Amino acid sequence: MSTRKHNALPKARTLIEALPWLTRHHGKTVVIKFGGNAMVDEELKRAFAQDVVFLRHAGLRPVVVHGGGPQISAQLELLGLESEFKGGLRVTSPEAMNVVRMVLAGQVQRELVGLLNEHGPLAVGMTGEDAHLMTATKHYADIDGQPVDIGRVGEITAIDPGAVRALLDDGRIPVISSIARSSDEGDASGVFNVNADTAASALAAALGAETLMVLTDVEGLYEDWPHSDEVISRLTASELEKLLPDLASGMVPKMQGCLHAVRNGVHTARVIDGRVQHSILLEIFTDEGIGTMVLPDPAPEPDTSGTQEGTE
Repeated sequence: MSTRKHNALPKARTLIEALPWLTRHHGKTVVIKFGGNAMVDEELKRAFAQDVVFLRHAGLRPVVVHGGGPQISAQLELLGLESEFKGGLRVTSPEAMNVVRMVLAGQVQRELVGLLNEHGPLAVGMTGEDAHLMTATKHYADIDGQPVDIGRVGEITAIDPGAVRALLDDGRIPVISSIARSSDEGDASGVFNVNADTAASALAAALGAETLMVLTDVEGLYEDWPHSDEVISRLTASELEKLLPDLASGMVPKMQGCLHAVRNGVHTARVIDGRVQHSILLEIFTDEGIGTMVLPDPAPEPDTSGTQEGTE
């Protein structure tokens, strides 16, 4: 008696491969920084939304933090305002800050919330200003060891994640724009543009997230760029810290964010290629994974030299 062929059997094997990862991550908070090419390619945007909704239905607690570099640059150009970067960060004049606020909260966030909510009433948009989620003070870029004024760019000084936790407990997917309120009561403008990588890492630490995932336009952290395209699959916080001075300026905020996260309670931080459809699912639910994973430094071995056994 012949056994009937089941063409869908490979799908079942894929689901079984994901089982230990589903078990490990169930109920855990995952903070995802949405950016790069995934923000401007229609197919990648929809695939990203599907991935995030899948995480939610698989029992994880996803939080999305986004910037909007390409959209901000396009709007600034449309208005005749110059886009300038120093130390990997956007120079943000008061006029540019108005554009940043409008684009992030009024365009990018609304589109992403809409894509997620095509799958059900899940996503809720907010900015770092809301419920005092993110508070910041003025940040100065470090250029050749000298502090340089880059305008309305903020450095996060405090995170109050209560509103985000409430949304997660209610089964929602928070979608957060990287704008922070000013900590200076005398600040007339009242808000700062915060690098989205930095915002995501600070929020991941404040939430005690299981992992931070940063979408990029590269495969991961290269071992010896531009001389080699070999990607480092995993490294510790100390190993990453040694590499930071030699990284390209665009990668510095991402890797500094990963370093901050794992040194402040987040179990893993991952830099993954957002140009690959469903890269989030590939990273979390498959044995191979993709991109680069940053791990906390291993705990030091206990010192037993002073014990009874060690002195005999």
